[in-house]
Amino acid sequence: MQQLTPAGQNVVDDLARRYNLSQNAVMEMLVAVNQGGGFMAQFWCGELGGGGQWMRGGMTMVGDMFNHGLKNTVDNLCNDLSNALANTQMFPVAPPGSRNSNQWWPGDLGSPFSSGGQNNIRYAVFPQRLAVELNGQVTVYDTLDHSIGGVSQQQGGDSSLSFSSQFGTVSVNSLPIVSGPGLPQAPQHNFATQAPPMASEPQPSATPSWNPPPQPSFDPPPASAQRSGNASSSDDLIGLIEKLARLRDAGALTDQEFNAKKSELLGRL
Repeated sequence: MQQLTPAGQNVVDDLARRYNLSQNAVMEMLVAVNQGGGFMAQFWCGELGGGGQWMRGGMTMVGDMFNHGLKNTVDNLCNDLSNALANTQMFPVAPPGSRNSNQWWPGDLGSPFSSGGQNNIRYAVFPQRLAVELNGQVTVYDTLDHSIGGVSQQQGGDSSLSFSSQFGTVSVNSLPIVSGPGLPQAPQHNFATQAPPMASEPQPSATPSWNPPPQPSFDPPPASAQRSGNASSSDDLIGLIEKLARLRDAGALTDQEFNAKKSELLGRL
């Protein structure tokens, strides 16, 4: 459990009695409000219905959203803790430059123009200097001739930072390091690199795999067969006439076409 000053312990004990909560529950809420700068909190407390959010003068959200009595309890408790943080030394003062100190940057930098943090990274902006803390390690950068207007963390879980200046958006890793280990480089992804070819699939042949069945030929038999005058030539012509009749019956030939072709074939007997 985080250490408290004697005055801070008295505040926690008093609030625990007033709200009929354990000291551990009040401490959990105190830490959440303190991490939110005294005006907001995101918490998980079993005695207060599990997870929830609080904002001073704004909306209070609890796990049991229709339990208005619980909402009022959370709102009043967080307001009392916020007032206590503003008016009472709740936590022991940590040495400047330490992890738990509000002044975690080197003392010779003075007071920052602005400071903030996201996830496990904190930053503070000074004249010609930018201090960044990652996992307890502080790196000081030379901001050169940049006039820093804002710092943002790269989305996606890595630890890269960028800042905006009069020259646009610039990566913190592009600045010279004055002291400290520096931030890890963000992974580079070359999206212009051509992807390896996929396994080739058989391409369809330009020639269709299905060939239409041959159409019956109605040409007259060879001249040699005509000249022979044997019975096979007559049989061939009669067979052609029968095929023509079937095509006519199927609607492929009109009566006129059938009769014309029939007359032509009979004339060759």
